[in-house]
Amino acid sequence: MKTSFTFKTSLIFAALLSLSVAQAATISKDEYKADKTRISAEYKTDKAACATLKANAKDICVAEAKAKEKVARAELEYSLSGKAADQTKVLEAKAKSAYAVAKEKCDDKAGNDKDVCVKEAKAAETKALADAKTGKQIGEAKKDASLEKLDADYKVAVEKCDAEKGDAKTSCVAAAKAKFGKN
Repeated sequence: MKTSFTFKTSLIFAALLSLSVAQAATISKDEYKADKTRISAEYKTDKAACATLKANAKDICVAEAKAKEKVARAELEYSLSGKAADQTKVLEAKAKSAYAVAKEKCDDKAGNDKDVCVKEAKAAETKALADAKTGKQIGEAKKDASLEKLDADYKVAVEKCDAEKGDAKTSCVAAAKAKFGKN
């Protein structure tokens, strides 16, 4: 195994890890358990394959195995829940894992080259984490906007009920509350 890797190589590795999360599709608990077991088994296999390597090549191999496992576990959680927060965790796991691998690869360098390599890796991680945070904020803004729209529709429905009298009005308000999840 060649031990002099570039930072671009680690970015390619991170991109390959990200191919499996295009969109969340919720899975059953049984599938979740089976996939969790599969991820653990793959990690053990990947780590065992590193045993034949020496020095930093072995460290890089182990870092890649750990990165693959962390991202796979985050993706699994997201596939179970389908929540935006779990999608953000996937992006964070990818960023942190890519940084860990890139930093390990920088150990093959010396002096200023190593310092530059580490700074590039850290900058890439910082950018990726910022992008994940931005996605989280956009998701929260969409959720807030959705709730505001729902509240506005509820107010319109209740206003329409004001035209009714007595039991008809009470029934109309109760139906609006039920429709828009108000108690």
